[in-house]
Amino acid sequence: MAHLRSRRRLALAVPVVLSLTASLGFLPATASAAPVQETATRAADAPELAYVVNTKVNKGTIAAVKKAVTAAGGTVVATYAKIGVIVAHSANPDFAKEIRTVRGVQSAGATRTAPLTPAGTTDEGAADYLTAAEAAKVTAASAQTPGSEPLEADQWDLRAIGADKAAQINPGSKSVTVAVIDTGVDDTHPDLAPNFSKSQSANCAGGVADTSEGAWRPYTEADYHGTHVAGEIAAARNGVGVAGVAPGVKVSGIQVTDPKNGLFYAESVVCAFVFAADHGVEITNNSYYVDPWLYNCMDDPDQRAIVDAVNRAQLYAQKKGTLHLASAGNSNHDLDADAIVDDSSPNDTTPVERTIDPHECYDVPTQLPGIVTVSATGVHNLKSYYSSYGNGVVDVAAPGGDRRYQLPDTPSKDGRILSTMPNNQYAFLQGTSMASPHAAGVAALLKSEHPWATPAQLQALLKAQADNPGCPESYDQDGDGDQDAVCEGGKRVNGFYGFGIVNALDAVK
Repeated sequence: MAHLRSRRRLALAVPVVLSLTASLGFLPATASAAPVQETATRAADAPELAYVVNTKVNKGTIAAVKKAVTAAGGTVVATYAKIGVIVAHSANPDFAKEIRTVRGVQSAGATRTAPLTPAGTTDEGAADYLTAAEAAKVTAASAQTPGSEPLEADQWDLRAIGADKAAQINPGSKSVTVAVIDTGVDDTHPDLAPNFSKSQSANCAGGVADTSEGAWRPYTEADYHGTHVAGEIAAARNGVGVAGVAPGVKVSGIQVTDPKNGLFYAESVVCAFVFAADHGVEITNNSYYVDPWLYNCMDDPDQRAIVDAVNRAQLYAQKKGTLHLASAGNSNHDLDADAIVDDSSPNDTTPVERTIDPHECYDVPTQLPGIVTVSATGVHNLKSYYSSYGNGVVDVAAPGGDRRYQLPDTPSKDGRILSTMPNNQYAFLQGTSMASPHAAGVAALLKSEHPWATPAQLQALLKAQADNPGCPESYDQDGDGDQDAVCEGGKRVNGFYGFGIVNALDAVK
């Protein structure tokens, strides 16, 4: 299954190929990066790979490069002219090598190592569905608190960040939308339907946005991740099921997973960021990493092209007013370490163990400039045992659950996060995948309070209202005498919590 969230932030002093602020700065506010769909004859029986080709941003260069793509045996699938990204398919094994020599091409590479077939998340462990009997028990407990949703007694996470009290002051504005870039969102769920925005939803798998009815939904019931995330952000307070952190805002779904293997490829994520920006989305949640590389190393031309393409798209969205949040990962990695062993990449063919420097090999999109990186906590406000961390990498923390060491006094006594699932169901999940949407929900509340805030200002507000518990004296979770992770930094900002655990109540006061 795709890696629905593990990572270090790409330094703001990015390489020239990533320094896109200048090249995008001249764009008018109304500029659109919508792709131009094109068709071409494909080889019927040759294996194909998908590529991103990143060029200078001018019409003449892009037109010439598109001709070169065809001449090199490629097919142009989509052109994002305003950011200089061309998505192409080719069965030519030397396609990338040839296209990199073309004038105006700044980087180019394959987005996968497995051939295309005919038409990674960060949850930790399998979902645990709530049975009817269990739901009845929780509903009875919830009824003891006036104004609670039926299953809210099990939502320790809302109380941990004051979201239950915040909803009484300001549940969020309908003019704010959080797009869930993920495995699809089941908008027919009764807890999601009241707040779902179809006009800001699409399926971007393959790099071209499909806005037909229901295209944004999960392919199967097993693709539940995005629906769970959406509920954490904006499940309505409507007397049904659970509540979201920001139950008054809108939520949309941008499906980006490959329908065959469930992976998140670069061309799909590029499409999602551009689509969100061009459709007025204020905030995106990204609980995944771009497959097939856990870390993309800048000395590899294919991986460099992936970083370049996705960075162009997310920067374009930031310039149009969209704030991005992303999960830190579930590997318990120190993302500010000198070296990390990656034995999972590439995940679409055969992984090869490699040791990487997280300052030179980047988790995408988490480590891209301007993106808010979120670590996970449990009910005791301690870093979750699985959550990656890193001083100068993590921006804020939020409830992601911890079923091993941090158990709440709730009816189900489950330390994970309860939220919506496809087919009108509910289940517990844990992971930094669950932390990021909690922070996104708080960001949506802040945007509701400060509608003119830019992404940079919104990120500053998010950090300012966070509560930092500081580094723990000891982090020996399993009691074996060894520290399971080392927190560096001070009370104001540190590697476990960044600037602190988000606080919904502070956000609306």
